[in-house]
Amino acid sequence: MEKRKCSKSTKPRFLRQKHYFMLAEAPHSPALGFSLALLCFTILLVLSLLALPIPAPDTPTQHSEIRSVTLLIWWFPFGKPLSLPDCTASYGVPGCTLTSDRRAFAHADAVIMHHRELMLNWKELLDYPRPLAQKWIWMNFESPSHSGFLHQFDGVFNLTMSYRLDSDIFLPYGYLQRRPFSGDRPAYVKHRHGLVAWVISNWSEEQVRVQFYHRLRRYLHIDIYGREFLPLLNDSVVKTVSGYKFYLAFENSCHTDYITEKLWRNALVSGAVPVVLGPPRENYERFLPADAFIHVEDFKGPRALAAYLKHLDRNPALYRRYQAWRQDYDVHVTSFWAEHFCVACQDVQASLHVKKTVKHLAFWFQS
Repeated sequence: MEKRKCSKSTKPRFLRQKHYFMLAEAPHSPALGFSLALLCFTILLVLSLLALPIPAPDTPTQHSEIRSVTLLIWWFPFGKPLSLPDCTASYGVPGCTLTSDRRAFAHADAVIMHHRELMLNWKELLDYPRPLAQKWIWMNFESPSHSGFLHQFDGVFNLTMSYRLDSDIFLPYGYLQRRPFSGDRPAYVKHRHGLVAWVISNWSEEQVRVQFYHRLRRYLHIDIYGREFLPLLNDSVVKTVSGYKFYLAFENSCHTDYITEKLWRNALVSGAVPVVLGPPRENYERFLPADAFIHVEDFKGPRALAAYLKHLDRNPALYRRYQAWRQDYDVHVTSFWAEHFCVACQDVQASLHVKKTVKHLAFWFQS
């Protein structure tokens, strides 16, 4: 990367001039002496002012140069090769070189490792002598319930990257972006033929979400889509759910900040009001307005929840209150995994000289 050199302030060049003053001989008198003294004082004052440095015009202070960084992707997540993005063009992050070529290991500024592959192949890392200044990034977007062998990585990594707000590199599954011009138009809510939809591919009777569904369906009809249920419309979750008023954004496990695409893409992008089951309401409100979702814990049980959803169905004005936030915000769904690599590279640029080791990875992530 071509380095930008800040221009130095132009220093004034002074021409040293000799000044000669010829004094005509004149009769000596007090008045003449005073006049000559005053003239000499004036001349000396002017000369001293000319000798002062001329202040340079206001110029921007020197900006720190963007450091070029090489980030090595040790394993492609879930073993699926993908085209590495141009971080500058796609995410406005200059100075990032992404590579999956392990021959770059010796000079890479950072190495990012996905936990799923790390669990199975961590012993191969022992064969690579680690450069002293190189940062290792632990990346994981699964919940603690699906992240094993964490204790053996205590003291191994320098940075954590996950959906958790207290990660070194924080990147959620999605987030809201404020509109440049907001609040001046009503939220559009199109007609929806269905009441409640749920898309699920990983079904287990032991899951809290499945147990809650069995209780809820006694009082409310729910259309289920997925591997063993109804087929998706054009194989698209968004197109399918966009025909429903509510969506069951039930997480497979309940952990801090674990709020996935079930809410961001399946519900919010589809335009449905999410009914959430996961961490407590207060946790969701870190990322969403309080009236953008319905939490199952707000009700005494499934029967009360079902009655409330039916009540909203019969009262369009009340239902639209759950869509009012759309006047001010758009939904951004994080792009796996291109966005993750560029965000990680940007963070490494900002923390190249920071020395840190994650001593208790398991304790932190499982807490």
